[in-house]
Formats: sequence, C-alpha cells, structure tokens
Amino acid sequence: MTKRPEEIVLMAEAGRLLAGVFGYLDRLQLIGMSTMEVNDLVDAYIVDALKARPASKGQYGYAYALNASRNHVVCHGVPAPDEILKSGDIVNFDITLEKNGYIADSSKTYLVGEVSPMAKRLVQVSYEAMWKGIRAVRPGARLGDVGHAIERHARRHGYSVVREYCGHGIGREMHEEPQVLHWGKPQTGLMLREGMVFTIEPMLNQGRRAVRTEDDGWTVVTQDGQLSAQFEHTVAVTRHGVRVLTLRTEEGLVPPTGIEKPAQSRKSPRLG
Repeated sequence: MTKRPEEIVLMAEAGRLLAGVFGYLDRLQLIGMSTMEVNDLVDAYIVDALKARPASKGQYGYAYALNASRNHVVCHGVPAPDEILKSGDIVNFDITLEKNGYIADSSKTYLVGEVSPMAKRLVQVSYEAMWKGIRAVRPGARLGDVGHAIERHARRHGYSVVREYCGHGIGREMHEEPQVLHWGKPQTGLMLREGMVFTIEPMLNQGRRAVRTEDDGWTVVTQDGQLSAQFEHTVAVTRHGVRVLTLRTEEGLVPPTGIEKPAQSRKSPRLG
C-alpha cells in the first residue's frame, strides 16, 4: 500500500507529465470541438510528445485516452464525434498517464465560453472542496478526516457529494487500495502513513446526489438532470504533510501551508 521513495520519484515524473497534458488542454479553443477531437489530440500528445501511455486506454475494456463528462454527466463520460462543446458548457476531462511503469491520475472541469454564474460557482466550490480534502492529508490523520472536510465544504455551499464513486490508491495499477471516500466522520477510517499515494476526486452536484448509469455502461449522470463538477489530484503522504504529484502550473504558487511543492453510500463506492 505504501510506496518507496524511489517509486514516488517515478510517480512524480508521471504526475509532472500529466500536469503538462492539462497545460496543453488549457491552450485549446474548446468551443466547436467534439469531445472525440479532444480525446484524439490528448492521445497523440501523450504518446508522441511525452513518450508516455494513456493509461485508461484498454483499462477494463475502455477504448479512449480520457473521460469527457459534460454538464449533467458526473463521471466516465465517453468521448463522441457528435458531442460538440458549445459556449455555456462545463466539461470535466479525466486523464490517466503511465510513464516508467507508474500511473498518475488527474481531472479538471473547464468552463467553455460564457458560462452562467451558477455553473461557475459549482465549479469553483468543487475545486475548493478537493483542496479541503488535500489539506486534511498528513501522517496520523484518517481518511474520514479527508472525506469530512470535502463534504462539509460542499454542504456549506448547498451542494451534494456523489457517494457511489470515490478516490483510490494508485501506483503500478490505476486502482489500488485504499478507497478514498469524499464524505466521512473525523477521526475515523484508515490512518494515513508516509508513503501512501492516492487520488482525491470529489464530484459535486447542484441538486440531489443520486446518479444513474446510462445504457453504454460507462456514462454516469445526475438523476435530476442538474449540473455536476469534479476535480482530481494524485497525492502522496509525506513525513510532514502531503505532496500533490499532479500539481499544475497555474497552481504552483498557491498550495497552502503544509502542502509540499514539487521539486520543479452504503453500497461499496466504485473507483473514480
């Protein structure tokens, strides 16, 4: 479950490359693009520019380099050539990358063109909720502390947290132990130890937390049709706190105290 220092070095390299993929996405003009076009560009960028592997491609039979979850899609949205991004949309791109045998996992919700204030607020609070969870990570803390910090922030702003999907340990495999719930009670759950590496990836809904899976077997949507947003980072527990292995360029100057910068439902939730 814990990683050796040399393994975390390799995971940090995968995380650095993955952060660069989001830098590439940031430069795209998303309006008018199909989610399949975005997928194909990201696939080529990972393989050709970064000499790495899109880790989701072929995992569990999935055929693409990313998930594209638009508006009321909570997670696992399948890219499609006829799904055209338009001004006013929000869309989460969830990407995994493998380099030198180790995997990093991250996602970001994008505002496409002119987005409503309500949608912007949901996206902003979702981003803040992820960071609330990250700030709770340190040796001796418990996973319940992480989940509690996330759900408390979401509920304070009037949003619900999806419970059917969760964060997860990661390393040579995309999904490892432990499961990282995005709700919980303080001082409960697994105690965190130096060397643990896992994702924190809360999904917040405007309305009720209930979700359903569409007929394709992948795409998860809100039952009430309201918007959902998500952010995700891969983190490592360090001796004194936490290191975000997938930290993006625009975040490099803002990690709060205790976060180390890089050197440069009752049903068992499913993994994000």
